[in-house]
Amino acid sequence: MRRRLFRVLRGLGIVLLLGLAYALWGTVTGLWLPCPFHALTGLECPGCGVTRMCLALLRLDFAGAWAANPGLLLLSPLILALAGWQVSDFIRTGSRRPSRGQRALGWVLVGLAVGYGILRNCICT
Repeated sequence: MRRRLFRVLRGLGIVLLLGLAYALWGTVTGLWLPCPFHALTGLECPGCGVTRMCLALLRLDFAGAWAANPGLLLLSPLILALAGWQVSDFIRTGSRRPSRGQRALGWVLVGLAVGYGILRNCICT
């Protein structure tokens, strides 16, 4: 169990460092990863604005985060709860296979994100 906890903490540290490095790189150079869906269709995907949202959250600018991507901001607590649930199960049992409840919540979140993506393009266009 300790070994799995260490693996999770190491992975979280790597993700955090990569995210901070990307934020620093983009802030210094002005070069950000473009959204391929937006580039191909001209429409916004459910994730469009996630970088701006995360940068605003790092500055504790909740209004800016809301302006960047309100749908994902609202779904973030559920996404984090699902990730925490899965990580705690992995640490406890060593199983990477999601439970039935985790899969159900995951699909609900996917459906909500897709619905938000459709809705944001209907309202904005």
